[in-house]
Amino acid sequence: MALISILGGGESGVGAALLAKSKGFEVFLSDSGVLKSAYQETLRENQIEFETGAHSLDRILTSNEIIISPGIPEKTDIVKAIKAKGISLVSEIEFAARYTKAKLVAITGSNGKTTTTLLTYHFLKSTGLKVGLAGNIGQSFAKQVMEDQHDIYVLEISSFQLDRCFEFKPDVAVLLNITPDHLDRYEYKFENYIASKFRIFQNADARTSCIFWTDDEVITANLSQLPTAAGLKRVSFHKPADAFITSDKIQFDGATLLLADAPLKGPHNAINMSVAMLAAHEAGVSFAQILASLPFFENAPHRLESCGNWNGVEFINDSKATNVDAVFYALNSYKQPLILIMGGVDKGNEYEVLDPLVKEKVKGLICLGTDNEKLEKHFGPIVPQLFATDSLEDAVTKAKEWASAGDVVLLSPACASFDLFKNYEDRGDQFKNTVKRLIHG
Repeated sequence: MALISILGGGESGVGAALLAKSKGFEVFLSDSGVLKSAYQETLRENQIEFETGAHSLDRILTSNEIIISPGIPEKTDIVKAIKAKGISLVSEIEFAARYTKAKLVAITGSNGKTTTTLLTYHFLKSTGLKVGLAGNIGQSFAKQVMEDQHDIYVLEISSFQLDRCFEFKPDVAVLLNITPDHLDRYEYKFENYIASKFRIFQNADARTSCIFWTDDEVITANLSQLPTAAGLKRVSFHKPADAFITSDKIQFDGATLLLADAPLKGPHNAINMSVAMLAAHEAGVSFAQILASLPFFENAPHRLESCGNWNGVEFINDSKATNVDAVFYALNSYKQPLILIMGGVDKGNEYEVLDPLVKEKVKGLICLGTDNEKLEKHFGPIVPQLFATDSLEDAVTKAKEWASAGDVVLLSPACASFDLFKNYEDRGDQFKNTVKRLIHG
């Protein structure tokens, strides 16, 4: 019996173990950390061998194939050992896609992919289709494939997952944008990260709908990486485009969305909506159905999420903005004066692109992190006032002190959250709770 080992026992790892077991493989799951008790119970119930706290390398290296968690970097010793032995090393996405005949819509990009994925899922689900939501969001793709209850899957795909995809071929493949991110995982070479993102198109042919934002200079400069047979669909603020965005509407072939009627605001969300509408349409849903369902969409938290109003000052939680490009979009979404809260674990950020918007809109910058030196050095000379702290309560208190009626206090960090918080969700939740406590007493 062929052995499949799973590295990492999170949602995707346990789901992959269940699918592999159901397909008749001997399965061994190894997690160097601590497995959630619920996952341990699931593995025991399904008679799947597992270990925690370490990796038994000798056992793992006897595997016929290994499924790796996206959280494990390629530069780790265990990955180097697997590569040296030539064992097939794949992502959960690659493995699970082998076992489904359902239609696949796959969405990647440096920013906006969660919103776009949720929009696409919403459009498809609203028509009564049996739709699965997976990848970086929702339940394990592999587990859903095992249960075989869906006609179509909408997958949010990270570059880390794409790095270990080889035969994966979505029916609709989406690339929203590419900006420098996660460069610590790509030898600090932007071209490596770009190549990773373009892997979403690597197996495209004439039957594949490849949707991308043509105004992204990085994408257009690398279009030679697309297979020549791929079917291309373009989103742009310029004609010609399959989704043409103007200041007040999005024009499709035979359909128009007035942006005043859209539930999401800002130029970046116009792109997200355009892409999602095209993706759903390419997956078989009419524009009439899409437009009818759009008003009922509710976005995920931590994405330009309003979380309170105090004396005419609105507080916005944009904790998901973990890179510079996301902050650029956020700043572009507001005409009001801003108190901007930034900071956390810098991922090699270059902040110059934000300078014009910061000079125009930001009346005060609050640096929130354990090491604010880079932010202070860069923005100190161009903002009217700056405050640095490692206390969220002090940050919100200072924002209240600086803000006047009509201002917006915007948490849009541009950085990872791991210095002070568990993750960006924890940072956003703590921000919302702190705002609620300090403005309502």
